[in-house]
Parts: sequence; structure tokens; C-alpha cells
Amino acid sequence: MYILTEMADILNMEKTSIRKSQAGQVLNLYKQLGETPRERLERLRVQRPHYEHEVLSYAGRLDPMAEGVLLCLVGSANKRREAYLELSKEYVLDVLFGFSTDTYDVLGRVTDTGDPATITRALVQKGLNEFRGHIEQEYPPYSSKTVEGKSLFEWARNNTLGALVMPSRTVTIHHIDIEGMYKVPEAALLQYIEDGVTRVNGDFRQEETMRLWKRHLKADGTRSFPAATVRIECTSGTYARSVAHGLGVELGVPALALHILRTKVGDYSSDKSLK
Repeated sequence: MYILTEMADILNMEKTSIRKSQAGQVLNLYKQLGETPRERLERLRVQRPHYEHEVLSYAGRLDPMAEGVLLCLVGSANKRREAYLELSKEYVLDVLFGFSTDTYDVLGRVTDTGDPATITRALVQKGLNEFRGHIEQEYPPYSSKTVEGKSLFEWARNNTLGALVMPSRTVTIHHIDIEGMYKVPEAALLQYIEDGVTRVNGDFRQEETMRLWKRHLKADGTRSFPAATVRIECTSGTYARSVAHGLGVELGVPALALHILRTKVGDYSSDKSLK
């Protein structure tokens, strides 16, 4: 009964950037585009020096090219990490049509291109309907999922994914709908990708990635590419970038996650996050 009560407390928290209990603190942080979760925790120690010697961890990873809510567990709150990991998520996902990459977002090597001229709002909505409810979602090749002692990221970097049966998990997408469509000019797209990629620290193949993007996009190019803004409410463990990639597969046009904003984790919302 105590465990059930504790879980109910978590799922019914009030909206705030910092929440205290006898089990420690939970901080609602905003992870910026280009940051890793670990970098966000280190930035917190600079913003709030009294956390310098506290044990900090994050509950629910966000990729470098995603931004939004990142829960930080302080001190003894880490003992309840699994409960926070299971909180539901909400995303605003921008899907770009015409390109796909090995990471399913703009931080990856371009693996396919295609003519997106057939993409319409009605077609996108029809495709999204296939993702509603319980679905079996394969983990992205570049993810932290561990298989045979190594992360999929390591298998992918070593070009040995072919030796694996890709793992998957059942997730539930409660709500998924298109909020709008727009066109991205070629020059603006290249600039956006370059600005985002150069924000990322560490070895994420940034130079190779930009070299490949510049083969496909020109600073003086005059093309434009369709994009859709999609809102998703889902269970923990759902990969928004996999939804973008899968939508492209469903529609027969390469697609990727142009931008991912995590707006909610449980009752923690991005408008109350500590920037």
C-alpha cells in the first residue's frame, strides 16, 4: 500500500520547477537544443551552486537535438528514479520530408533522399493514424539501448548492427495529430541544421554530418521542403524521432525529426522549467 501511495504522489504532483518531499528534490529543468542531459546537470551546478556536491541524475533522456523538460533527481530522490522514468511524455515534433538519416534526426548521416511533392496535410494525418494506440516500436540504431553488453550506439558506430536482431518495445501513443504544415526554404534549412549541429559538443560525427548535408543542400539553393508539426502524448519509452522516420516509411517519402520539443513529463511542463 505504501508503494502504491508513493506512485500516486508522483503521478499527481503540482506544476512547479522544484518539488520537495521527504524523498529529496525533483527539479524541472529545461534542456537546451545542442546540450546533452549531462551538460544540463553541470549547468545547473553553475546556476545553483548549492547543488555542487549533491548527487544528481536525470530521469528520461533527451537527445542533443531535442529540447524541453528534463527531470533532475536530487539526493535521495534518486531512490525513486524508476517511478519517474515511467511518467508519461508529451512532445511537439516537427517532421521534415525529403531526407532520412541514420539517427532519424538532423544530427545523422543522410542515408536517403526523395521527392516530397506528394506530401499533403491529409496524407500526413492519414499516416499518423497508423501510430495511434499500442504499437511495437523498434529502437533507433543510434540509441542508448543495451544489447549484448553494448549500446546500440556503439554497434552502429562500429558498423556491426547487421549482426543483431534489432530490439523493440511496446509503447502507447494516446494522442497524435497534425497541428500544421509549412515549407522550409533550402538555404534556411541548411543554416538551421548547421547552427544546431555546431552547438553539440563531443564526438557526434559533426564534421562528417555537415559535409554530407552540404552535398544535398546549397546555401544559395532555391528549393523548399514540406514539414509538419505534430503533437504527441505517449507513454514512457516512445521515441519521437522514430515516429518521424516511421511516418516517412509509411508514406513512402524519406523523413526525419527536424525539431523535438518535450513539453511535458507527467505534470511537469516546459513553461515552468528552469531555463
